[in-house]
Amino acid sequence: MTQPNLKFSLGEYEARLKKTRKAMEEKGVDLLIVSDPTNMAWLTGYDGWSFYVHQAVVVPPTGEPIWYGRGQDANGAKLTAYLSHKNIIGYPDHYVQSTERHPMDYLAAKLIERGLDKLRIGVEMDNYWFSAAAYAALQKHLPNARFVDTTALVNWQRAVKSPTEIGYMRNAARIVEGMHQRIFDKIEVGMRKCDLVAEIYDAGTRGVDGIGGDYPAIVPLLPSGVEASAPHLTWDDRPMKSGEGTFFEIAGCYNRYHLPLSRTVFLGKPTPAFIDAEKATLEGMEAGLAQAKPGNTCEDIAKAFFTVLKKYGIVKDNRTGYSIGMSYPPDWGERTMSLRPGDRTELKPGMTFHFMTGLWLEDMGFETTESILITETGVECLANVPRKLFVKD
Repeated sequence: MTQPNLKFSLGEYEARLKKTRKAMEEKGVDLLIVSDPTNMAWLTGYDGWSFYVHQAVVVPPTGEPIWYGRGQDANGAKLTAYLSHKNIIGYPDHYVQSTERHPMDYLAAKLIERGLDKLRIGVEMDNYWFSAAAYAALQKHLPNARFVDTTALVNWQRAVKSPTEIGYMRNAARIVEGMHQRIFDKIEVGMRKCDLVAEIYDAGTRGVDGIGGDYPAIVPLLPSGVEASAPHLTWDDRPMKSGEGTFFEIAGCYNRYHLPLSRTVFLGKPTPAFIDAEKATLEGMEAGLAQAKPGNTCEDIAKAFFTVLKKYGIVKDNRTGYSIGMSYPPDWGERTMSLRPGDRTELKPGMTFHFMTGLWLEDMGFETTESILITETGVECLANVPRKLFVKD
């Protein structure tokens, strides 16, 4: 029998399952249906681009989790998850994108077969991958179950990273350093933006020093000029222009672990607005990093940063960071902690964040960010890229 290619030890998976079951007990849940592909991978090791169809990991009261997905993806589960084959269940292909039946019909039948249909069942209600139709199908076929919203229950168990996870993020940091170096080496006036994106993908995939890159959960974001006033525009085939600034929001990725990092490049002589944005951002970052230590809270970082911006007359009406780690498209955030006023989550060693200090102003944008690790005594910036506005004539 081919052994699965596991990214973590069995002991680490066992510890994750134990943490999850403790959280289930505290929530009053007997059985958990996990649809988020990151949570599925974190619990079992399963890794595949199959999240465009319905799939799940089921955590029963005892024993191994159950992988559930499209039949043709079952072999992928056998090759990447630590589960015994009896706990890998594939559904027939006529359930895929059918208007007559739903994959959750089949899952419900399997739960009934195993005597798991009369429990308090947790489902991730507010989740990209769990639809209203999926919920309706489970309710219809499991009338004796009581459903509980367990959105982000597993996400929160991922908040403090293990040494192996941090090691993967350090590898991703080396990759994103190389990606930014490639950008500065190649960018020039007249270069088509799509060609520059090809260089970014090449650097991110080839990696550095024998460390190969994985695909990131978000595509490169690199708007220029006035378009950089919007944070999430991608690219086209127009040439780069002199007299414009472009921010690059990208991430290195290794074994699905992300290290986002943004820098801004100005082609030509920077305008006073860019110089002022750089000064305010860098001073604010230093203030925020000084508050990034165990015992403080997420909002302590945010308030320190926003206080500096206010001194410079800049209003940033969005959060300034979020928890990061393992992820699949369309988002590399963990969807738990946010660096913003009101989030009083205590910072603990092993937590990792993207300190997202981006400014999207009326007619320009400026991003210089850091991905940070809370340590036993303070904070570490995981990537080493000069923290400045890059200028190239």
